[in-house]
Amino acid sequence: MVVTVRSLGLTGITGYEVSVECVISGGLPAFDVVGLPDTAVKEARERVRAAVKNCGEKFPVSRITVNLAPARVRKEGTVYDLPILLGILAAAEEIRPLPEDAAFLGELSLSGALRPVTGVLPMALTAARLGIRQLFVPAHNAAEATLADGVEVYAVENVAQLLAHLSGQAPMTPQPRWEPGRGSRPLPDFADVMGQENVKRALEIAAAGGHNILLVGSPGAGKSMLARRLPSILPDMTRAESLQTTEIYSVAGMTDPAHPLVDTRPFRSPHHTASTVSLSGGGGIPRPGEISLAHNGVLFLDELPEFHKDALEALRQPLEDGVVTVSRVSNTVTYPARFMLIASMNPCPCGYYGSKIKQCKCSPAQIQRYLGRVSGPLVDRIDLQIETDAVPYDSLRGQGSPEESSAEVRKRVQQARLIQQKRFEGTGIFANAHMSARDINRFCRLSPDADSLLKSAFDSLKMSARAYSRILKIARTVADLAQSEDITAEHIAEAIRY
Repeated sequence: MVVTVRSLGLTGITGYEVSVECVISGGLPAFDVVGLPDTAVKEARERVRAAVKNCGEKFPVSRITVNLAPARVRKEGTVYDLPILLGILAAAEEIRPLPEDAAFLGELSLSGALRPVTGVLPMALTAARLGIRQLFVPAHNAAEATLADGVEVYAVENVAQLLAHLSGQAPMTPQPRWEPGRGSRPLPDFADVMGQENVKRALEIAAAGGHNILLVGSPGAGKSMLARRLPSILPDMTRAESLQTTEIYSVAGMTDPAHPLVDTRPFRSPHHTASTVSLSGGGGIPRPGEISLAHNGVLFLDELPEFHKDALEALRQPLEDGVVTVSRVSNTVTYPARFMLIASMNPCPCGYYGSKIKQCKCSPAQIQRYLGRVSGPLVDRIDLQIETDAVPYDSLRGQGSPEESSAEVRKRVQQARLIQQKRFEGTGIFANAHMSARDINRFCRLSPDADSLLKSAFDSLKMSARAYSRILKIARTVADLAQSEDITAEHIAEAIRY
């Protein structure tokens, strides 16, 4: 008799159903797992054998064949341990037939306890779409699985507990839906930054429209300090954005069991020695990189020219398309990568070119070579580019007016994002920076004065088509911050400055 147990698998962050087919037949004792399993899946034979014996059940001494369908897709990881165990026991008629609307996943220890697995949220969302009503997962992953609507989640501590539930001896209760608490972690505040009003304004525009930004200035001007305060003015994540980001963190094994939902925008700051694979994702078993972990959040690259050139060039396509495709001989996966890029750099190797406080010692050739580490096409994809100057003494001593707090700036940013949500409703766009050429023509209406100013700037500055689109996107955000339906000449003028 063939017994089929429903389970789930992952390709990238996309789940799919896996049917674990088990059959016990006569012949010499053997235990084979087929269906394109990787090494970790093949090793499930020993974990399952030990877990069955240690939970008090009888392991059949027969020829056991397990097929993981569809066989054309490579199966990876330890998620199939539990369904294989249940399939063998059901085929041996040691337990009752399993419910048809139930799916099982989890890694087994030799004692029969369940260990956590990665990627539970995308698999739970897939289970809900497939009409699976009961999902049995390791207790460590249960809170994360409850984020998927339409499926009852059961937290399984060990095999004995699950078998008692399936036999009706000790029924388990579904896991309650996880709800976020009210606590929030404190973030660095803009009120701590003295001066730099022009940079703060640029960061406010970047946050309001989801624009990329480059800060250029001498050492000690506050580039890194300003960049690390950007999360404090970012708008709240929508439910859809939170689930998208949590799926990526789930696949990467980075979710917190106590707080499984990523409901604050990520801020990723890799070191400049990061490799291309660590940024874009990949590996023998492809995993999300830093640009995907920053999805719906911020990727901060400090000392931009110090990054490897091939690593920086790998950012160009994700910045344009919002996704990154990792291709390997055995598999090709696509991860979301819609992030805000904030980068900082010095104007020259010594850092003091154009500085008013210290003389630059670099030759023109050194400066050109240093700036040449960042390619023109990459810079062309950065919407706002602004210089940061040294802060005057009076500002450092706090002798001017009090600095505006992040909470006050965030109110304006939040209001601008609400305007954009209404504007782009049903389009799959969340911010002005993501507009296509068609969207720009539709939503960026210019007043006659604004059109005249932009035409003059386009001719005199010899702008590219991408620069033209970039200015319109920024101007649209400036108008949203001013709660203006039309883009005026004042909005265009500020956009050109950046």
